Amino acid sequence: MHTSKKGDGRVINIEGDPDHVINRGTLCSKGAGLSGLIENENRLLEPMYRAPYSNEWKQVSWDWALSEIAKRVKKTRDADFTKKDAKGQIVNRTTAIASVGSAAMDNEECWIYQALMRSLGLVYIEHQARI
Repeated sequence: MHTSKKGDGRVINIEGDPDHVINRGTLCSKGAGLSGLIENENRLLEPMYRAPYSNEWKQVSWDWALSEIAKRVKKTRDADFTKKDAKGQIVNRTTAIASVGSAAMDNEECWIYQALMRSLGLVYIEHQARI
């Protein structure tokens, strides 16, 4: 078992199940590498932004970053959204945005992420584990 204490005092336990008939308590590469992510002193904890044509990153607030992302996604989606195809069939899709999921997400996170992308009308949805 690996125990890690976060900066806010919370403790994270990463452990395998020694009674499991297949892995006998060993962790997959994702689980085994998790402590390196949690304890990384270079891990960014605040969003960073680099303006177009700038070579410098600046720290921004979470509110600004999320609002900016939402505005840009909506603008792109609205500009390219297709309600019906050439045959008149309802398709409700956009091909201007693509998504590549993360192998660091668990099954439940992948499900909700894909549901969100599909609700936006994305057609091109991939996952890092397949690439």
